[in-house]
Amino acid sequence: MPLKKLHHYNIWTADLQGTLEFYSRVLGLEEGPRPEIPTPGAWMYDPSGEPVLHIYDGGAIGRDVPHGGGALDHVAFEAEDFEAMVAHMEATGTAYTTNLVEGIGLSQIFVDDPNGITIELNFMD
Repeated sequence: MPLKKLHHYNIWTADLQGTLEFYSRVLGLEEGPRPEIPTPGAWMYDPSGEPVLHIYDGGAIGRDVPHGGGALDHVAFEAEDFEAMVAHMEATGTAYTTNLVEGIGLSQIFVDDPNGITIELNFMD
């Protein structure tokens, strides 16, 4: 019974609206249906219709939400069109860094979300 793929990741935030806006504006995820869950929050969907990001609104329930990833270093997505994404980052005024992994044809973009979680975007040549 092998694992097939990463299904989703879940983050706590003190700023639900800012987090939703970031993932929509910067990464193109869209807020979509969410089952009835006791903790307030939202689900965000990738272009294929998968709910890849689950967000819990700690601010709404008065939960102390730490900033940054803690033991989680980053979350990585496979992406397409490196140059278009760089242009998008520039157009939206989003701070980012890039990296080239020579020898395997991998270009990367790194960006931090409003909660201090690093998002890695991988573009294979």
